[in-house]
Amino acid sequence: MQELHDAPLAPLTTFRLGGPATRLLTATTDAEVIAAVREADASGTPLLVVGGGSNLVIGDKGFDGTALRIATEGFTLSGTSLELAAGEVWTDAVARTVEAGLAGIECLAGIPGSAGATPIQNVGAYGQEVSSTITEVVAYDRRTGETVTLSNAECSFSYRHSRFKAEPDRFVVLRVRFALEDADGLSAPLAYPETARAMGVEQGERVALTAARETVLKLRAGKGMVLDPEDHDTWSAGSFFTNPILDGAAFQEFLARVHERLGPEVTPPAFPAGDGRTKTSAAWLIDRAGFTKGYGTGPARISTKHTLALTNRGEATTDDLLALAREVVAGVHAAFGVTLVNEPVTVGVSL
Repeated sequence: MQELHDAPLAPLTTFRLGGPATRLLTATTDAEVIAAVREADASGTPLLVVGGGSNLVIGDKGFDGTALRIATEGFTLSGTSLELAAGEVWTDAVARTVEAGLAGIECLAGIPGSAGATPIQNVGAYGQEVSSTITEVVAYDRRTGETVTLSNAECSFSYRHSRFKAEPDRFVVLRVRFALEDADGLSAPLAYPETARAMGVEQGERVALTAARETVLKLRAGKGMVLDPEDHDTWSAGSFFTNPILDGAAFQEFLARVHERLGPEVTPPAFPAGDGRTKTSAAWLIDRAGFTKGYGTGPARISTKHTLALTNRGEATTDDLLALAREVVAGVHAAFGVTLVNEPVTVGVSL
């Protein structure tokens, strides 16, 4: 297992931000992952688990403890059942399932990060979420010191949330298992209107798997959501804020604020979220509050391609990024009474 001291963490994140870790370990097997976690827990050393680094905001002072980078490999396909090691590159794994003619995660193409992070955040985009195909998650339970297998139900998935996110210091994901679909080379029914429109079909129709993946990649690239070292719009964590979910009273209050500010003819995006709740669009809120594409004059700015992405223009610090994030949160709340919540995990800092 590779060990480095006073190791830079910024290169391990898509933001390219953050100070060093006291110690950085890189594990390439499940046994090494477990050994590193047990060692840290036994000694009382703070532990930061790093996968693809696409959902991390690390403070400029870095991390005073052990950072464990999970670099395990493993792609096992048996019929329509898929098992991925936590360290597998997610977008590569999606491409391989499409090549194998299996549907279920094709619209999650281009999402940066590792397979092990997908159940933590219940990663989703363009009408698909991993919770709809995950059958089991194998994890090391730091509380019991054992390796456990959690069923889909035991993962407690919800919108961009899971049991792993609710108990951040308990489980370290080792493997993720999926049940995919053989639909004779076709995708799952397209659940997202934008994807269906881009493909010239009706929502709910199936299309060729490869075409679905390529369309999603083009849509993501147009929003700066496919990693490109030369494009600072991709030096981000993707969507920085989750879409707000409002109960009935909060949504009515929100509507009143929209009509007061923008006029009675303006209708904000609204989608049923269960239990009488409504989900609205964080990107719409940000834009209508005055934070348009490219907003900012410093080294951290809103993406020129998508209002939901905060970006490092090359010389930013984490403090710069957080200052921008706080400005956006305050501005949206002042305009519409809605408090945005950050999607990436913060380390040593907070909004």
